[in-house]
Amino acid sequence: MSTDLAERVARRATAPADQAAQQRPAQPSLVQFVRQMGPEIARALPAHMSGAADRIARIALTDRNRVPNLAKATRDSFAGALMTCTQLGLEPGGVSGEAYLLPFWNKKIGQHEVQLVLGYQGMIKLFWQHPLAAGLDAREVRENDEFDYEYGLDAYLRHKPARHNRGQVTEYYALARLSNGGSAFVVMSPEDVEDIRRRSKAKDSGPWQTDYHAMAKKTGIRQLFKLLPKSPELARAVAHDESVRRDASADGIDAVPDFIEGETVEDEQRTGPDAAAA
Repeated sequence: MSTDLAERVARRATAPADQAAQQRPAQPSLVQFVRQMGPEIARALPAHMSGAADRIARIALTDRNRVPNLAKATRDSFAGALMTCTQLGLEPGGVSGEAYLLPFWNKKIGQHEVQLVLGYQGMIKLFWQHPLAAGLDAREVRENDEFDYEYGLDAYLRHKPARHNRGQVTEYYALARLSNGGSAFVVMSPEDVEDIRRRSKAKDSGPWQTDYHAMAKKTGIRQLFKLLPKSPELARAVAHDESVRRDASADGIDAVPDFIEGETVEDEQRTGPDAAAA
């Protein structure tokens, strides 16, 4: 076969595939994808946050450039996490401390996926939406503080922080008061918090590295919420915390989320109080 004939045969064989590739619409960039979600975000926002769709999309795109590997995550999981934030009325990103979009490596599919991690401020915000909410607080106790508590029928908690040189953290606690006169509190040791952190998929990245004490308080609040009545929004938030949602439709927030066996990857940059020791 001559060289010219061989080239014509090769061109004819690859022409259908080349034409199909040319006819196939190009996948939008992540920036375009998030902007296309704008109308869906606007429709999903709670009434008290109407008009915030552009802000939420802008924050998500800022995080995409700031958080290592977030831009590599699947579009479905990115959209699902963003829609969960939207429907709960929480702002994604570390500035507000309400919620975080964190990429994790899903071993089963060999791709990054986005997990939604609720923040300390997000938990507090959702608590105040309950009609019985009257007060919520979470603090760390340090060794030079005056602190005492007791569970039981005559439960009490007293905490008077030292004015200076408070020392190392000895406990964390969360307490809530309800408008019907009820109250509850939970006290956790640093070891209790560490046990829960180690079981978290986000244990070595995101807010556990940059805002450890806030996440420790969130851990106490989450344990406290097991004792309290929850609004539908708060119940959904707790259900989706550290999960992957791949359905960005309005009904997707009521589906059982997926808790993947994920792991952070080596090229993620660690920050926060433990970074120097890592």
